[in-house]
Amino acid sequence: MSLLTAILGAALFATTTAMAADGTGVLPWPPETFLQAILGSVAFGLVGIVLAIAGFKLFDAATPFSLEKEICEKGNLAVAIVCAAMILGICLIISKAMS
Repeated sequence: MSLLTAILGAALFATTTAMAADGTGVLPWPPETFLQAILGSVAFGLVGIVLAIAGFKLFDAATPFSLEKEICEKGNLAVAIVCAAMILGICLIISKAMS
């Protein structure tokens, strides 16, 4: 869990630096070079992945049963489809919020 926290902290630092209005810092926004564009994409990608994982964990906590047990051990295809739809929905919301 500490690795996930470190990744989230680094990505949030990079994105807040990237959004500096005066264009100073590690990642001025909008990016002026190809390297800055790549670093910005990586930072926003990491934040998006962490938020998608957090959304899935919240969904898993809200269900009265273990999603992993239902999908992996019992082979419940319906639960897998619902989880896939939920993950796609969360990712669409995150991508619109970050753009």
